[in-house]
Amino acid sequence: MRTVSATELARNLRRMLDDVEHRGDEITVVRNNRQIARIIPGAQRQNALEALGDLYRTLDDRAAASWVRDSRKGTRTLKRDLRDPWR
Repeated sequence: MRTVSATELARNLRRMLDDVEHRGDEITVVRNNRQIARIIPGAQRQNALEALGDLYRTLDDRAAASWVRDSRKGTRTLKRDLRDPWR
């Protein structure tokens, strides 16, 4: 992790943000010898399926089974209940 002063960050903001984005650098910003902020890379992009893919693993066994069952029947229900708002 790199430590920079607030002044240095202000003078080199674009370059430092590029380092965070492309190289995955983490930057600690200090002012008057006190940490005031940390800049870290954002989360990787995920589609909805990837984001929710492991959700059921955080649930207890009963809730997970219910979630899986509901998610599988949801497709049929969703198709039946959807309507075209422009029609």
